[in-house]
Order: sequence, then structure tokens, then C-alpha cells
Amino acid sequence: MTRFAPKSLDLDGQVILITGGTGSFGRRFVETVLSRYRPRKLIIYSRDELKQSEMQQDLRERFSAEDYARMRFFLGDVRDRSRLTLALRGVDIVIHAAALKQVPAAEYNPSECIQTNVVGAENVVWASLTNRVRQVVALSTDKACNPVNLYGATKLASDKTFVAANNLSGDIGARFTVVRYGNVVGSRGSVVPLYRRLIAQGARSLPITDSRMTRFWITLDQGVEFVLSSLEIMRGGEIFVPKIPSMTMPDLARAMAPEAEISIIGIRPGEKLHETMVGADDARQTVELADRYVIEPAFVEYARQPFGQADGATPVAEDFAYASDSNDDWLTPDGLRAMLEANGV
Repeated sequence: MTRFAPKSLDLDGQVILITGGTGSFGRRFVETVLSRYRPRKLIIYSRDELKQSEMQQDLRERFSAEDYARMRFFLGDVRDRSRLTLALRGVDIVIHAAALKQVPAAEYNPSECIQTNVVGAENVVWASLTNRVRQVVALSTDKACNPVNLYGATKLASDKTFVAANNLSGDIGARFTVVRYGNVVGSRGSVVPLYRRLIAQGARSLPITDSRMTRFWITLDQGVEFVLSSLEIMRGGEIFVPKIPSMTMPDLARAMAPEAEISIIGIRPGEKLHETMVGADDARQTVELADRYVIEPAFVEYARQPFGQADGATPVAEDFAYASDSNDDWLTPDGLRAMLEANGV
């Protein structure tokens, strides 16, 4: 359990579907839900049959026949609205984790990124409304705040789509929320597995794009717990942002390989020196809770109670911004090593 763990969330008897369910987050989410709750069905929706087959085998070996029987594997793409609408029949909760996330790949293949991240988001909203899904949680990224690359821009459009969807639900009563967090330690595409591989190969130096670069860091387990706790307290239209530590990239490299040299290779196209999760222009709609920030929706045309004093929420300062370089919580090399060890990375 992590500090983001939900307090009284009950998923027993619920039908849950996760898009992109064979990814790093999806697999850990499924394992956590199966270990902790007794959902009526837990549906993996993804387009890679090989990953689904491998995941089926892994779960069959690790869980009881009773728990495994709760699983459903549904081949499909979030770009395919009709297939998605079919998959969401009878579903209570949707976790939308499917996305194209590689910044350089998105810069080179913009239309593909738009089709999955923007059109796919619209399709999830449409299919959820059509099937009267009760709750939808969409995963976002720090790159969606003040984006400078196409990936971030598509996720910003996705965030706006899910926030606005609450105004469309009418008597359906569906509620949509967004969770936004930073780099996930050890996930596919993270720099940590790359460094591990280079270290195992005997590399004497580790590549860093810029010595000034900082990033937010969260573990996979914390990401899952944050999604579950956000599902527990969501009211619709908000963007939840966890309070997590920052670290400089040189410190990360030194933590993993103290004896290795650092090789500066230059910032890649579409890359920022520092990431932001709550921009200064969002401060007017942002409140602070003990373990997270909540960016409230600017336009509300549905029944919704804002987070207030009764929830322990306080407004942030007008000039507030939550950025990786001005964060007051910093991860030390020892802290990173403990984080990696705890997550088996």
C-alpha cells in the first residue's frame, strides 16, 4: 500500500474495463484489482494479441481459477468506435490508459498519435455515454501541461475532451475525470530500463540530454493507487495531480551507476528542460489536498460539488505553479535506489 491508497473504495461486483490493459500500467492495475477486490468482470481492451496471450498465461499461473475467471480479454483499438462501443456494454467503470506515448515517434508520425490519443479519447467518451458507464478515469501526463511537443498537445486535447464530457452526460449521469502524473520508474519507455541495460552491458558512461534537466518521478504502484483513490473521490471534470518528488537527470544517472561518466547528448526534438503539472494559468481553479492538487473544471453545466473546506481543500496562491524544477520535494540518490528496489527495477 502507498500513501495514495484509497480509503474505502469497493469494486466488488463491478464490471471494469481498462483500455491499453496490456501496458505497464494496465498489467499492474489488473494485478492490484484482482488481489484486492472481487469485480464481477475485469476486461482488458487492447490491440496486441501477443501481449494479451502472454498476460493471460501469466495471470493464469499467478491467480486462482476463481479470480482468473473474472478476466475477459477483448481485442480492439480505441480508434474503432463501434468495437469500443460493443466492448463497453454493461461496464460500470472505464480506466482509459491506451495512448501513443513516445515523443520522437509522435513528432515523426503526428497523424497516428492524433488518431489514438485524440480520436481515441472521443471514442471512449462516445462509447461510455452510449453504454451509460458510471465512471471514467483517463490517464494523462505532465507533458499535457503547457505542451511543446505533439504528444503533449494530443494529451491536452484528450484531457479537455474528458473534462467537457461531463457536460454531455445529462440524465445518463456518467462522470469523467483525469489523472495527471510524471515519469513512471521502471515502466517501458522510461530511461531507467535503458540505463539498466547499458550498465549490464558494461557501459562506462550514461547519456543525458542536458545536465539541468529535471523530472517528476512516481512508481508504478503509486500510479495505480493514485488512479484508484482518484476514482474513489472523483466528482467529474477535475484533473488530479499527485504530490511527488523531482530529481535531476544527472543525479538519477549517478544513483544508478556512481562510477559511470555522464555523456551530454543534447535535448531531443519536443523535449523540455523541466516539466509542469499545474501551470500558473490553472492556479485560479486549483485547490490543494494533503496528497494531491485538484484542478477544478472551468465550465460546469452539471450537478457538481467543488472540493472545499469540508474535504480539507485549500486554494493555491494566484501565482502558484507546480513544476519539476521548483518542486519542494526532491528525490535523493538513496531514495531512488530504495524506490527501484521496492519496485523490483
